[in-house]
Amino acid sequence: MSTMAADDRIVMTLDAGRTGLKFSAIRGREVLAGPVTRPTHAENLHQCLENIIGGFEDLQKILPAHPAAISFAFPGPADYPRGIINNLKNFPAFEGEVALGPILEDEFHIPVFVNNDGDLFAYGEAIAGFLPYVNARLAKEGSPKRYHNLFGITLGTGFGGGIVYHGELLLGDNSAGAEAWLLRNKLDPSTNAEEGVSIRAVRRVYAECAGLALENVPDPKVIFEIGMGHAEGNKPAAIEAYRRLGEVAGDALAQALTLIDGVVVVGGGLSSAWPLFMPALIAAANAIYETTGFRRLAPRVFDLQNADDMESFLHGDVRSVRIGNSARTITFDSMRRTAVGLSRLGTSLAVAVGASAFALQQLDRHRSA
Repeated sequence: MSTMAADDRIVMTLDAGRTGLKFSAIRGREVLAGPVTRPTHAENLHQCLENIIGGFEDLQKILPAHPAAISFAFPGPADYPRGIINNLKNFPAFEGEVALGPILEDEFHIPVFVNNDGDLFAYGEAIAGFLPYVNARLAKEGSPKRYHNLFGITLGTGFGGGIVYHGELLLGDNSAGAEAWLLRNKLDPSTNAEEGVSIRAVRRVYAECAGLALENVPDPKVIFEIGMGHAEGNKPAAIEAYRRLGEVAGDALAQALTLIDGVVVVGGGLSSAWPLFMPALIAAANAIYETTGFRRLAPRVFDLQNADDMESFLHGDVRSVRIGNSARTITFDSMRRTAVGLSRLGTSLAVAVGASAFALQQLDRHRSA
């Protein structure tokens, strides 16, 4: 992982959106070329595949060397290790089973790796973003504490997730690891968390609190501006819309962190609204069970966007313990804690870096096998 920045192999990546395809090439941790753009044609499989192949062909023409692999994120459900996309709802062109990875391997004669965007976002932040940032800050303060596990979430059209454990991306046995969107919704246990943590959730709550028809509700960026007092609108409704998102997201994080025990990085289009949702998120993750009095999580959760929280997180509670009857001591940090912070790379770059790093890791493993 530490040598990725010096690796001169090139990996071609794709950001596949509902309306547009963006192709880039990554070398090390930097964008080498791109973006090259093409329309998606999500309604027509033939045209969509033509544009995916054509976009990679256009990108390859401007590269200084032959790429080592293709690696990118694509919506699921899918059998990602085999590169098979299976019956997508948001991409009508992929209504059946489409062997997208093998199709591209046949065209370009290089290995192709397909994953979920939430997974690759988390991997990019673990390799070159939030996780090394946190550990570097701790080292600078002289703390003995280090983190090795990361849970990444993306807030936008949906509620994505990814888990990295000691440098390994957790894919799961069914290509269904870290499906954060299916965690239970705290405020409406009859449904899943994504219905409280998404663009549609913010708009729905704003409509409900402001007494508006949904079609008259602005997009979440404008709702954020209203909540911050920078735009005209129903400020209390805007604040409540993001507060509820924070509460549902924070409870979902607590559910995940009971098993993962790592730090959390937040990305996606809605992450820029953190001033309105982060306090509720942290409060939900640090909640206490009313009946038993147990903390929701064993570690305390700190908000790294908050200066006081950052200071407490970095310093912890370092103690020296005498070893038996000897004069020797051992130093340890007695404060069990974790942290939530924003993407250090930006969501798109994190996904691209994660895609490249994953491909290079798999290539190296194949060579050494």
